[in-house]
Amino acid sequence: MASLVPRLLGRRTLQPAVALRSPRDPWMRFHGANPPRPCPLFRPSPGVDGCARAARRWWFLSPVRHGSTAVTLNTDGGFARFSVGDPGPNQNGGQNQPPAKKKMSKKSKVNQLKWYRLKAKKKMKSPNPEAKRKEEWLIEKLRKYEAPRAPEPVHDPEILTEEEKFYLKRTGEKKKNYVPVGRRGVFGGVVLNMHLHWKKHETMQVVCKPCRPGQVYEYAEELARLSKGTVIDIKPNNTIIFYRGKNYVQPKVMSPPDTLSKQKALEKYRYEQSLEHTSKFVEQLEQELEDYQKHVALFKKREGAISEQISNEDSAVDDLTTNSDTD
Repeated sequence: MASLVPRLLGRRTLQPAVALRSPRDPWMRFHGANPPRPCPLFRPSPGVDGCARAARRWWFLSPVRHGSTAVTLNTDGGFARFSVGDPGPNQNGGQNQPPAKKKMSKKSKVNQLKWYRLKAKKKMKSPNPEAKRKEEWLIEKLRKYEAPRAPEPVHDPEILTEEEKFYLKRTGEKKKNYVPVGRRGVFGGVVLNMHLHWKKHETMQVVCKPCRPGQVYEYAEELARLSKGTVIDIKPNNTIIFYRGKNYVQPKVMSPPDTLSKQKALEKYRYEQSLEHTSKFVEQLEQELEDYQKHVALFKKREGAISEQISNEDSAVDDLTTNSDTD
């Protein structure tokens, strides 16, 4: 059989066959319809380049399936994205749909409306409820940062003569060792640094920056109580000179337990700053409200005087008309 195939192929040449016509072709020709064009069953090969191009087009346009997994290519937006699995609406360029809203019950809706009404009533009753409410909230927050003071023995500072004070003042001014008191104010770290300086020096400087007018005296009193030192002098540039004392002994716990930590001192400063600005804002708004009420009262007074004057003029005109009528 294998030897007969080349002989048959050599004797008979394959001719392109014509497509089979359906039995309805005469009926279509009778009604004037054009029959379909005959298409050859065997078409010439497009060549190697054409086959490669067609295969590449088929690969990129149709999903490749391996079992139950489909790999598709999405070129929307000028970027090539491969996706594995059945392409959903979001993978085909569709927009992400927002999540469905949860339905509220009737009771929750009523409670929400009651809350909004109560909030509106509070706004109507108070001239500026938001600022006052914030001020009260800040005051409550600052109460948590008040360090409890344990009962301590009364500190009796050493008696120094004027000559000793002058000598210690000049010594403290010449030396460069200092402890800064910044925006956190007085906390445990400041007292710890003072004791570390007093380990090798008798005097030291405490520089307070930033410091409000008169606040340096509060810092001096607080630091003298916590460190058991003696205040020698307070300079105009908010600098305090401390003396450790003649019989100074370094304590075992150099940071007092009844002081704030570094982090809590910073939080306290932030609340104090916010309270200061809020209080100024509330005072300004209260002053504006008072001026507005005075203006309204003055306007009503003027309006009443003008209406009274108009009524008097009308009564005078009526009297004149009645007198003329009687005459």
